[in-house]
Amino acid sequence: QVQLVESGGGLVQPGESLRLSCEVTSESVSRIYKMGWYRQGPAKQREMVALTGRTGVTHYSDSVKGRFTISSDNAKNMVYLQMDRLKPEDTAVYFCSVQSSSGDSWGQGTQVTVSS
Repeated sequence: QVQLVESGGGLVQPGESLRLSCEVTSESVSRIYKMGWYRQGPAKQREMVALTGRTGVTHYSDSVKGRFTISSDNAKNMVYLQMDRLKPEDTAVYFCSVQSSSGDSWGQGTQVTVSS
């Protein structure tokens, strides 16, 4: 089973930046196929924000393309989401997710609030 713990959320003003981190741990050897970030805003459905696969290919939602960057450090078992030029509509709980040989795993989420 894969465990995920997010950190780095907080309250920022529009135009500012935040970096979210996700620590990936596993009780057994798990082959990771895909890692990603999702978010769920107030009264909204959970949506994909950014994905990255084993080949390093990335995919972003249109709403964050050019502002957010997903990256990973396999040696440290970490996944990151650099969020620049944040907007109020980016306010949401952000979840880290991993698709592996153990199935789909989710973190508990970290709150990001963008407000002046």
